[in-house]
Amino acid sequence: MEYQTITLDITDGLAVLMLNRPDKMNSLTSQMRAEITYAMREAAKTARAIVLTGAGGAFCTGQDLGDAGSSGKIDLERTLRDEYTPMLEAIYGCPVPTIAAVNGPAAGAGASLALATDVVIASESAYFLQAFARIGLMPDAGGTWFMPRQMGMAKAMGAALFADKITARQADEWGMIWEAVSDDAFDAHWRKRAASLANGPTAAYGAIKKAIRGTYENALPDQLNREAHLQGECGRTRDFQEGVVAFMQKRPAEFEGR
Repeated sequence: MEYQTITLDITDGLAVLMLNRPDKMNSLTSQMRAEITYAMREAAKTARAIVLTGAGGAFCTGQDLGDAGSSGKIDLERTLRDEYTPMLEAIYGCPVPTIAAVNGPAAGAGASLALATDVVIASESAYFLQAFARIGLMPDAGGTWFMPRQMGMAKAMGAALFADKITARQADEWGMIWEAVSDDAFDAHWRKRAASLANGPTAAYGAIKKAIRGTYENALPDQLNREAHLQGECGRTRDFQEGVVAFMQKRPAEFEGR
């Protein structure tokens, strides 16, 4: 696919997928959703970590209401089922670690786009907003699934009903995101974090994602059994062997991702 609304760079095992409609605050169009879905699947074939971020001063401000000519012409149910669902599943189900480097406003589906990743790192000037109620809608694109799990039922309900901005610092304090970082340090910080994942034990990271995400569906005995199975798989990797040798030799491990 030739990308028109995003850029994708893969260097040293790290893929950086940048939403690239800065003049529209990286709002989502049908074309952009298709490109994100395709790029995530392609990047996961070779990259060991993937970062989602935005060009310009915004991360993503959600649906571009002008994409269908006018808001009245958008078939919301079809769009969510056919375009948003594959995109979000490609992000959430990605087999390698994912980071959202939220450099500015993340609103509506843009907030869900960020929350679908494994780790959210936001600049202090960024914010999250679910403003659907202001136009007579409800949060979608997974917002009603991600928010209660990552910030609790009370905060999720208030954020949806009042449609208040949630600052990056608030999101950090509420446990909605991993961390908020000063604007000056933001770019270097997320790149350092992403590089550490791209150079880490990829199979172990995949097991971590499966185990932690499955915990809501499992009773303790089931989760213990799942841990045993996944740990057994990790124990058969070359990265585990390297990790043990490096530990014994008191040196940094040089993981290969297998």
